[in-house]
Amino acid sequence: MSMNHIRPWRNIERRKSRQIMVGKVPVGGDAPIAVQTMTNTDSSDVKATVAQVQAAAEAGADIVRVSTPDAAATKALKEVVRETTVPIVADIHFHYKRAIEAAEAGAACLRINPGNIGDEKRVKEVIQAAKDHGCSIRIGVNAGSLEKHLLDKYGEPCPDAMVESGLEHIRILEDNDFHEYKISVKASDVFMTAAAYQQLAEATDAPIHLGVTEAGGFVSGTIKSAIGLGNLLWMGIGDTLRVSLSADPVEEVKVGFEILKSLGLRHRGVNIISCPSCARQGFDVIKTVDELEKRLAHIHTPMSLSIIGCVVNGPGEALMTDVGFTGGGAGSGMVYLAGKQSHKMSNDQMVDHIVEEVEKRAAEIDAEMAAAVE
Repeated sequence: MSMNHIRPWRNIERRKSRQIMVGKVPVGGDAPIAVQTMTNTDSSDVKATVAQVQAAAEAGADIVRVSTPDAAATKALKEVVRETTVPIVADIHFHYKRAIEAAEAGAACLRINPGNIGDEKRVKEVIQAAKDHGCSIRIGVNAGSLEKHLLDKYGEPCPDAMVESGLEHIRILEDNDFHEYKISVKASDVFMTAAAYQQLAEATDAPIHLGVTEAGGFVSGTIKSAIGLGNLLWMGIGDTLRVSLSADPVEEVKVGFEILKSLGLRHRGVNIISCPSCARQGFDVIKTVDELEKRLAHIHTPMSLSIIGCVVNGPGEALMTDVGFTGGGAGSGMVYLAGKQSHKMSNDQMVDHIVEEVEKRAAEIDAEMAAAVE
């Protein structure tokens, strides 16, 4: 099997939540933590939206959310659902009729914001549509759109207000005998987000969707999300997540998986362990890793690859990875397979050779996993 295994001291005990279904994807319970993203195309443009959903799915997205702000968007949603393979969440704001139309169009889940969906009567109509069409619901509380009565009560957005908003909406769903829901309490502030989720986790057994909303651009948003979501996941909180970046949705998916992989909560694709490079490097580490990331993106098999510039840490890292390359001298380095020294390879041929070795090892791991299932 792959050397990318879990050690006892790395185990995270996840919060016990009940499980719901978002289309074909189980969320909560002992199901893998699902990675989500959201399209940013004109939702009425079926071709563009389908292409973006498919790109996200190829990157590993388990669930994709599509905004449905008007009737044209919910009409297009039916075609989007038909032409894609991942469950589609319809993002609903302000107009409850869009939720009903989205349910009729085949959405797997309806994301509604209790701060702007309307009065309880309208919410009940949305619940009935979800029941009629087999949709789950995500209660999406945002610090920036809390109900007026809660802002009046607390004076400003805060964790208490966010959780109270969510629990009020849970009450409405459960009073109407609806239990297929998950919930999120997002803020752009990492501290507020973490505090709200910790409080929420103690107040309900519903599956929790994690996110630091409006986190920012690729670099800053990745860091904020890694800190906020990483700490919550480390505590066992979270059943599905979205990394909100001002970037391509595919990048959101990649970052989401990297956060989960770093905590041993999901394993997908090649985990590259590489040094930051220094004067000791025997080859251009930065250029090599950049090229390998691109050329190995097609591999979904969980496995590890170490790319280390010199022999100070290279052999030690290679002992723990499926495939490794350690820089040496005279224009060549050492290839390690399954943690053992295998053979030397010239620097100018090593990228092609490493890709070949990784693909070969991935095929072996796949075969081992298939045999274990049988």
